[in-house]
Amino acid sequence: MLSQVLQTIHQRIASGDTDSSYVALLVQKGEDKILKKIAEEATEVVLAAKGNDRDALVHELTDLCFHCLVLMAEKEISLMDIDNEFLSRFGQSGIEEKASRN
Repeated sequence: MLSQVLQTIHQRIASGDTDSSYVALLVQKGEDKILKKIAEEATEVVLAAKGNDRDALVHELTDLCFHCLVLMAEKEISLMDIDNEFLSRFGQSGIEEKASRN
């Protein structure tokens, strides 16, 4: 499903139809607007998690993932790029991985 959503995001960006596409409008407003939406959604995830409402948390996590996908499309980052990063970290503790960063 994520690949289908990302493909649709790319299509909406390419269309440039800011009258009917939230994605096109968001991207047209620029990177700062996308980043602001990600920050807002991340805050909503935290609040939903603290509220112990599973359905609300799933909803907010989905919103956060969506806006991250918009940023990925805008920055030309693919799901394969993310997958490859996970693969490079697999089998390594988070402590080791963080220590290995330059």
